[in-house]
Amino acid sequence: MASPPSLAGAIAASPRERPRDQELDLYGLTHPGLVREENQDHFLLATVHPQVVIHGTSLPDPGRLPTRGERVATLMLVADGVGGGADGGQASKLAVESVMRYVSSTMRCCHAAVSGSDAELFASLVEAAGKAHAAVQAEAESRQQGVMATTLTLAVAVWPAAFVVQVGDSRCYFYSGGQLRQVTRDQTVAQDLVDMGVLPPTQAAASPYRHVLARAIGADEATPEVHRLDISERGSVLLLCSDGLTKHVADEEIAGHVRVMQSSEQLCRSLVELALARGGTDNVTVIAGRAVRA
Repeated sequence: MASPPSLAGAIAASPRERPRDQELDLYGLTHPGLVREENQDHFLLATVHPQVVIHGTSLPDPGRLPTRGERVATLMLVADGVGGGADGGQASKLAVESVMRYVSSTMRCCHAAVSGSDAELFASLVEAAGKAHAAVQAEAESRQQGVMATTLTLAVAVWPAAFVVQVGDSRCYFYSGGQLRQVTRDQTVAQDLVDMGVLPPTQAAASPYRHVLARAIGADEATPEVHRLDISERGSVLLLCSDGLTKHVADEEIAGHVRVMQSSEQLCRSLVELALARGGTDNVTVIAGRAVRA
């Protein structure tokens, strides 16, 4: 993996103002779909702040003391349980909980954000995925029921950059300058065959291996891929989704909805409704975030 550009350098070079908390437009929505009885998708939206907990003071009005610092990072996460059985839902739940436990207990990614170390932040995201992988594998072993697995796509926004770590085929899209691009690569057998030149890209969508995961949290292979984005442009949008959306809605249609979005909530609702209108054959989850002028 090539060394990423310096986050500290990007902050120094960027003339744009860092968004305030009230300028963040974040929303997430999940639906079981119209075929599956259980929703095995899970998502998370969170902001990370340094905090002081006061356990005692002689001051007459401790509520006036500053106890919460400026936002360090924003987290967006989607996990899609694999297999259709109850274990898939448990795997995705464990993955989300494990990532949050890692962030809240070690705060490593937050320390990396403050220090401006891209390399440390990359390493912390890979470690977070590894913790989730270990947690799911440990649960599967304790149940003695074979493999439990889930996808995991996590975006950590540390202005003016966002870092995306992915295992599986839940996607991250980035919309900026009027264009939508898929940031992540589907870690499926079909996509691997395309990358090796065995399968023509035009045949990937019809391949029986298009939804067979080559990597997943809890599976034998769970090597994550990490990406870096410049999110300093106001109005740029990060969108994460499970494949319950992309089975029914093409990238061009997603771009069209983002282009005319009124809010992240309206965008998520319109895309989920479109997936349901076209059959809703899987659980569908969409989360979106952007910075706007308050």
